[in-house]
Amino acid sequence: MAGVTKSTVNRREFVKLMGAGAAAGAVAVSCSNMGGIGVDSSKWRMRLSTSSIHFMGLAIEQACERIASLGFEAIDIWSAHAGCPHLDDVRERLGAEGLMDVLAKNNLKLFAFSVYKGGYERYAELLGEAGGGVAVRGSAKACEPNELSARMRQFMEDMKPLVELAEKYNSYLAIENHGGALLNSLDSFKAFVDMNESRRLGVTLAPFHLQAIEASVPEAIRICGKQLFFFYAWQHYPDEQQLPGIGPTDMTPWIEALADVRYGRYVNPFMHGEPEPDVMAANLARSRDYLRSCYERIVTPDWPSSE
Repeated sequence: MAGVTKSTVNRREFVKLMGAGAAAGAVAVSCSNMGGIGVDSSKWRMRLSTSSIHFMGLAIEQACERIASLGFEAIDIWSAHAGCPHLDDVRERLGAEGLMDVLAKNNLKLFAFSVYKGGYERYAELLGEAGGGVAVRGSAKACEPNELSARMRQFMEDMKPLVELAEKYNSYLAIENHGGALLNSLDSFKAFVDMNESRRLGVTLAPFHLQAIEASVPEAIRICGKQLFFFYAWQHYPDEQQLPGIGPTDMTPWIEALADVRYGRYVNPFMHGEPEPDVMAANLARSRDYLRSCYERIVTPDWPSSE
């Protein structure tokens, strides 16, 4: 999943973007010319998190500082995918109490542990002791369409011990869609949602992989509904264009669909392939402002539905 990043934001641009005028200059990718904005937060409030792997070259304390300074409310902490040290470092050095101290110092909430490497079992107790949250992981190998029902039923059966562990540690399992995986197509989302009987089990939606198969992201969101536990704001373009507001995808219909299903967790701008921290921070600042502009647009009364 990882890639090599070729960033378009240099240090001089970083200084400009991080200044007071960043929002005005960064949100005009596809949500411009919006006119007057009147946010009705009673409809649905978008909350933003981002992932520690974006700053994998920094210690977890510094990664938290960066993410908090950018105005994100919560953090998704990664295990050792692509060599990210953060979750194992927390487990071995800080423990749950130390992690909670770091988060409190930076006024961050814990959203998720991404446990693609290492598995949920390795981190379940830590997640529970830190207050509980979402554990993000993959599904199983892909299958032929005529095997989907049987394979999804078996997957649900295989998840039962992990669901029991999530119940014990007051946490949630969120299964990500991925190319070449059981959970990938819109039909597989429907099968998952129909068969899932646990409030502790849900979906991580990765639009990057949906766009790769030309599947509708808003439709996937609406299929998942209340079983959507984690949402990547992540598009299928190279390098830094994976991020919202930098690549060309208009994410306004995605945010509208999230509002329609009353998605209750965080929108998580994301990319694979991490540039150096200042450049990453500048790119995330642009993504933050872009997503906020999309949110403001969909709650404006005269915004036409994408249906």
